[in-house]
Amino acid sequence: MPWYDKKLSLHHMPLAQTFRFSMMNRPFFFLLAACADSGPTEQYGFVTLLGRDTVSVERVSRSPGRMVSDIVDRFPFVRQRHSEFELTADGRIKRMVMDVRTPSGATPAARGRRVIADVSDDGVRISVRDSAGVRDTAFTATNAIIVPHVSMMYSVIELEVAAALRRAAAQGLKAGEGVQFRQFYPDRDVGPSFTLHQGVVKPLDNTRVELRHDWLAGAGDITVDSAGRMLTYAGARSTYLVVVTRTAELPDVEAIGAQFAQAEQRAGANQLSVRDTARASIGIATLSVDYSRPLARGRALLGAVIPFNSVWRTGANAATHFTTSAPITVAGLKLAAGTYTLWTIPRPDGVDLVVNTQTGQWGTGYNQTRDLGRAPLQTQVLTDTVEKFTVDITSRDSKRGELSLSWGTFRWTAPIQVQ
Repeated sequence: MPWYDKKLSLHHMPLAQTFRFSMMNRPFFFLLAACADSGPTEQYGFVTLLGRDTVSVERVSRSPGRMVSDIVDRFPFVRQRHSEFELTADGRIKRMVMDVRTPSGATPAARGRRVIADVSDDGVRISVRDSAGVRDTAFTATNAIIVPHVSMMYSVIELEVAAALRRAAAQGLKAGEGVQFRQFYPDRDVGPSFTLHQGVVKPLDNTRVELRHDWLAGAGDITVDSAGRMLTYAGARSTYLVVVTRTAELPDVEAIGAQFAQAEQRAGANQLSVRDTARASIGIATLSVDYSRPLARGRALLGAVIPFNSVWRTGANAATHFTTSAPITVAGLKLAAGTYTLWTIPRPDGVDLVVNTQTGQWGTGYNQTRDLGRAPLQTQVLTDTVEKFTVDITSRDSKRGELSLSWGTFRWTAPIQVQ
């Protein structure tokens, strides 16, 4: 029987519980030193979990001069990739050919594309090809570690970490000093707005590495073995709260991809944290909250997914936006008609609501100087678990109502008063 569970569903993946992450003794040859273009091949996989749910599986075949990756992820919607890499003698990417298939794409161009990248000491040339045509671009980045950025593709992260460790050793860097790398995006079209982002790899000791991207809040924590192989990745200190484990068992990517696509089609939604809107009228005031709805996925929420004593975006993805058509108070804070963003600061003994006047930002873009005010929320412990983060606005009469935020076993509420 294959290792994946045939009851795989969109929001509950039993394979995450049944998969045995065994580290079998297998032949291995890692490129921490210069090598020829021929040599032994290692096969392995990476499995990525978000809470109890599996969000990607990757199968990797690696030899000194070549790497082949097959991966399916649903982050935020299902994509399947077959990628072939030519590697330099020191393990950096020389050429990449990536075929991307998105089953839920609305057009032929959205459903399939090929991305070719040629990397040199002077930069990278990128060609995006699909049914709409060919788009090419090039970036200058002298002697840089250049990799594609695909959120759940950890074979590439392993390459960039290994290259950075090699460079840190050659330059005699101390623990905690970083090596920069550059990234291009296979899932974005080239053009004037297409940029080459950067990140930094910081070796902390012989087994621990910190990874930061300039577009992602926080840091990822990586463990490596003595040969430099990436064993685990943890995103608990970043906005990608995933856990990744290397496995010697090879995932059946094709079968799991078909299950992911079928589950996505049945659900009728393709995002992990679906955007939603809560609307209500209280007297003359029309109110709405535009927010994303993450799932609990069996995780501990308060003090873990939602850290104590830190500002939480109160949802996922883009900032949560609150709009009122008339002057009101929320938790005693006076709001003129208009749009605001809502944030919260949970503590072990309570939670504060933060109303901010900045709008249009991503959920990591909180600016305290734009706060309109803060006020405590009423808290309640629920007996039944709320799987999907839920915002409600209810009306009691023509002047009064309530804003509620529920997830897991907590419910936070604030009175609303129409002025």
